[in-house]
Amino acid sequence: MIRDAITKLMNGKNLSRMESRLVMNEILENKATDAQISAYLVALRMKGETVDEITGSAEALTGKSKTVHLEYENVVDICGTGGDNLNTFNISTTAAIVTAGAGVHVAKHGTRSVSSKCGSADILRTLGVNINLTKPRIERCLAEVGLTFVFSQKFQKSAPYAFGPRREIGARTIFNILSTLTNPARIRRQVIGVYDRSLMHTVIEVMRELGAVQVMVVHGEEGLDEITISGKTYVIELIDGQIYEYEITPENFALRSAPLTEIQTGSCEQTKQIIMDILKGKRGPARDVVLLNAGAAIKVSGKVDSLQEGIALAQKSIDEGAALNRLNRLIEVSNK
Repeated sequence: MIRDAITKLMNGKNLSRMESRLVMNEILENKATDAQISAYLVALRMKGETVDEITGSAEALTGKSKTVHLEYENVVDICGTGGDNLNTFNISTTAAIVTAGAGVHVAKHGTRSVSSKCGSADILRTLGVNINLTKPRIERCLAEVGLTFVFSQKFQKSAPYAFGPRREIGARTIFNILSTLTNPARIRRQVIGVYDRSLMHTVIEVMRELGAVQVMVVHGEEGLDEITISGKTYVIELIDGQIYEYEITPENFALRSAPLTEIQTGSCEQTKQIIMDILKGKRGPARDVVLLNAGAAIKVSGKVDSLQEGIALAQKSIDEGAALNRLNRLIEVSNK
């Protein structure tokens, strides 16, 4: 199947949802060679991934993954596709902590870094969190802390078959997109940052196909896969099947724009320091970009009706020490 798919893609033809699912199953079942996987990923990227191709691939990956069942409603995830090559500190993970401090249940999922200097799993481990959580411990962290981490590589045992080709290619592929759409906890409320504006409509349509309730897809105009602090962010939001599109800037929320150099980092240790400074109350562009992204997650949870209200709760989460408390509790409970 994968050989036929490669030929079809090279001829500029789209795959059906079923074809995409079958090819991804071959990859996940270790029935494709590294060369075939690489050719498929590159051909798909060069043609441009469609809604059917991403949806079918996501269904295959989800079908091969172990499911984490969470008893709470309105659990939120916040993550980016990665691949923007802008080397910012881990905004989404920090925003997840702040969101939890605002009283929203958060099941952050992620992996070790493939394209960035410090992925969500990398920074949480650096902070002292046990990332290799079993299902019962994931559930316990959510129950006791309101925040938990789902290490994708632990639950998507088949995905590593594509890990080698992904690293060797060194460019963005459909797996960057899939990694954000396939939380083993089956989250239906999510903030998703994408590295390419042209993917926004595709991703929101995929999420609608997959049964999401409320999703915000965001893209910073300079290419950031987060809500940006440096200027305009494009937003497409799915709410109960309806899609809304708009743009925002920091100034819309009484925050000041700043260049990306103010939030860039070179290592996990530097990222750790930035995160701890934010949680301990340090003000500046790093805090502000977290407020924007946490505010979005709080809105997506359904706790508030507007992004402005979400940002206000995010500020309170930091200023009253709730966010730092959530991190400390996650470190404690995850290591028990």
